[in-house]
Amino acid sequence: MRNLLLILFGVALSGATFAQEQAGNGQEKIFSITASPAEQTHNGMNFSWATDTSIKDVVLEIARTDDSKWKRAVSATCSGVFCGTYDSVYSKTADSKDFYEDVKINKYNKYVGKLKKETNYKYRIIAGNDTTATHYFSTGKGKEWSACIISDFHVYSPLYSRTQAAMEMINTVEEYDMPFEWILHLGDITAWGGSYSFWKNLYKEEPFIKYMWAGVNGNHDNMTRGYHRTTNEFFRDAAAYPHNGYGDEIGVCYWFKYGDALFIMLNNESMKSEEGLKEAQEWVRKVVAENPSKYKIVCEHYQWFYGESGKNSQYERWYKLFDELGIDLALGANNHIYVSTHPLYADKVAEPGKGTVYIQTPSSDNERGVECDLEKPLEYNSDKIKFRWSEGGRTVGAMHMKVNRKKMTLTLLDRNGKVLDVTEVLPKK
Repeated sequence: MRNLLLILFGVALSGATFAQEQAGNGQEKIFSITASPAEQTHNGMNFSWATDTSIKDVVLEIARTDDSKWKRAVSATCSGVFCGTYDSVYSKTADSKDFYEDVKINKYNKYVGKLKKETNYKYRIIAGNDTTATHYFSTGKGKEWSACIISDFHVYSPLYSRTQAAMEMINTVEEYDMPFEWILHLGDITAWGGSYSFWKNLYKEEPFIKYMWAGVNGNHDNMTRGYHRTTNEFFRDAAAYPHNGYGDEIGVCYWFKYGDALFIMLNNESMKSEEGLKEAQEWVRKVVAENPSKYKIVCEHYQWFYGESGKNSQYERWYKLFDELGIDLALGANNHIYVSTHPLYADKVAEPGKGTVYIQTPSSDNERGVECDLEKPLEYNSDKIKFRWSEGGRTVGAMHMKVNRKKMTLTLLDRNGKVLDVTEVLPKK
């Protein structure tokens, strides 16, 4: 397999181009297509897809978005590996019937390097006479870029409204600042990660076709219905992330660089014991030491604080290491209540540019939010917590993230695009 090299400059992806190139005929035999970050996103990308087991070899084709007829496209032949991770898992159909997933597939993971930085690309998968719809991604930008941050949409086939609410929220972030370059999810994007039909249906949604996605393993992504089985394999085999993690977390915990920012992605499900926490922290320390960066961002699924009371959660386990390593931003989710803090250092509020800012996203499925009396004074950490937000049981929200060399700006939006909170994170002095 040869490296792919494209040499032209990118152009913005127009709505017309997107609409014109969605007429693929291979969606049923080739499915679950995603683009995820490589270690260095300025010139690399990881691609993931699956086929039925009758297909052995397929072609990945990549071109610049302005190459309307794919005349300058380059391609690579890829071989799949049989995947039985999701087979015979107890699940639910879209019409709410009980069934066991029948998932015997060939899984494809493909790294592509030597891409042109700050460039918009399109790609498709070809198997014989079958060609998928066109998908898109952008290589990493340097001076300024933006992303959408979202979590907790708990995709569940009998309730498509959950998926719809989250996808519409992404559209709202697009309307706030179009275009952004990629999407970061902070876990629990499925109700049961063991139900492959949930992943397969989710990946048909437009935001997965238009953007690179990066994410962390949530507790729901790690489980089957009824907790009959829990494993990080569900998250690992649903996409293709860098294999630069540690131990059993290879392909689940990983790091990547986007512009001036280092992102470190953790798996809470492997950190419940003190031994698991220590192993994760040693890995984080090593990653930071080996990757000097203007901005250092750590992402996990569990919340830093409980939004209802302000009580410590994962913050207490991590803040000393974040102080030591100079982590600028810590992102979490899970609690379904948005929380943002002032910069914190040595367990106290610090001046901008010193300390770590902690933020956790709200839920976005319009169904599984948490009731919270925001007028009631916080019982804990009222000095540290800057802002909280929830719409109760039917919460829908997400964040826009803009990064340049002077600062990171994170903006919380509600479903109507109203700005609720703005947090600026300055690089360390």
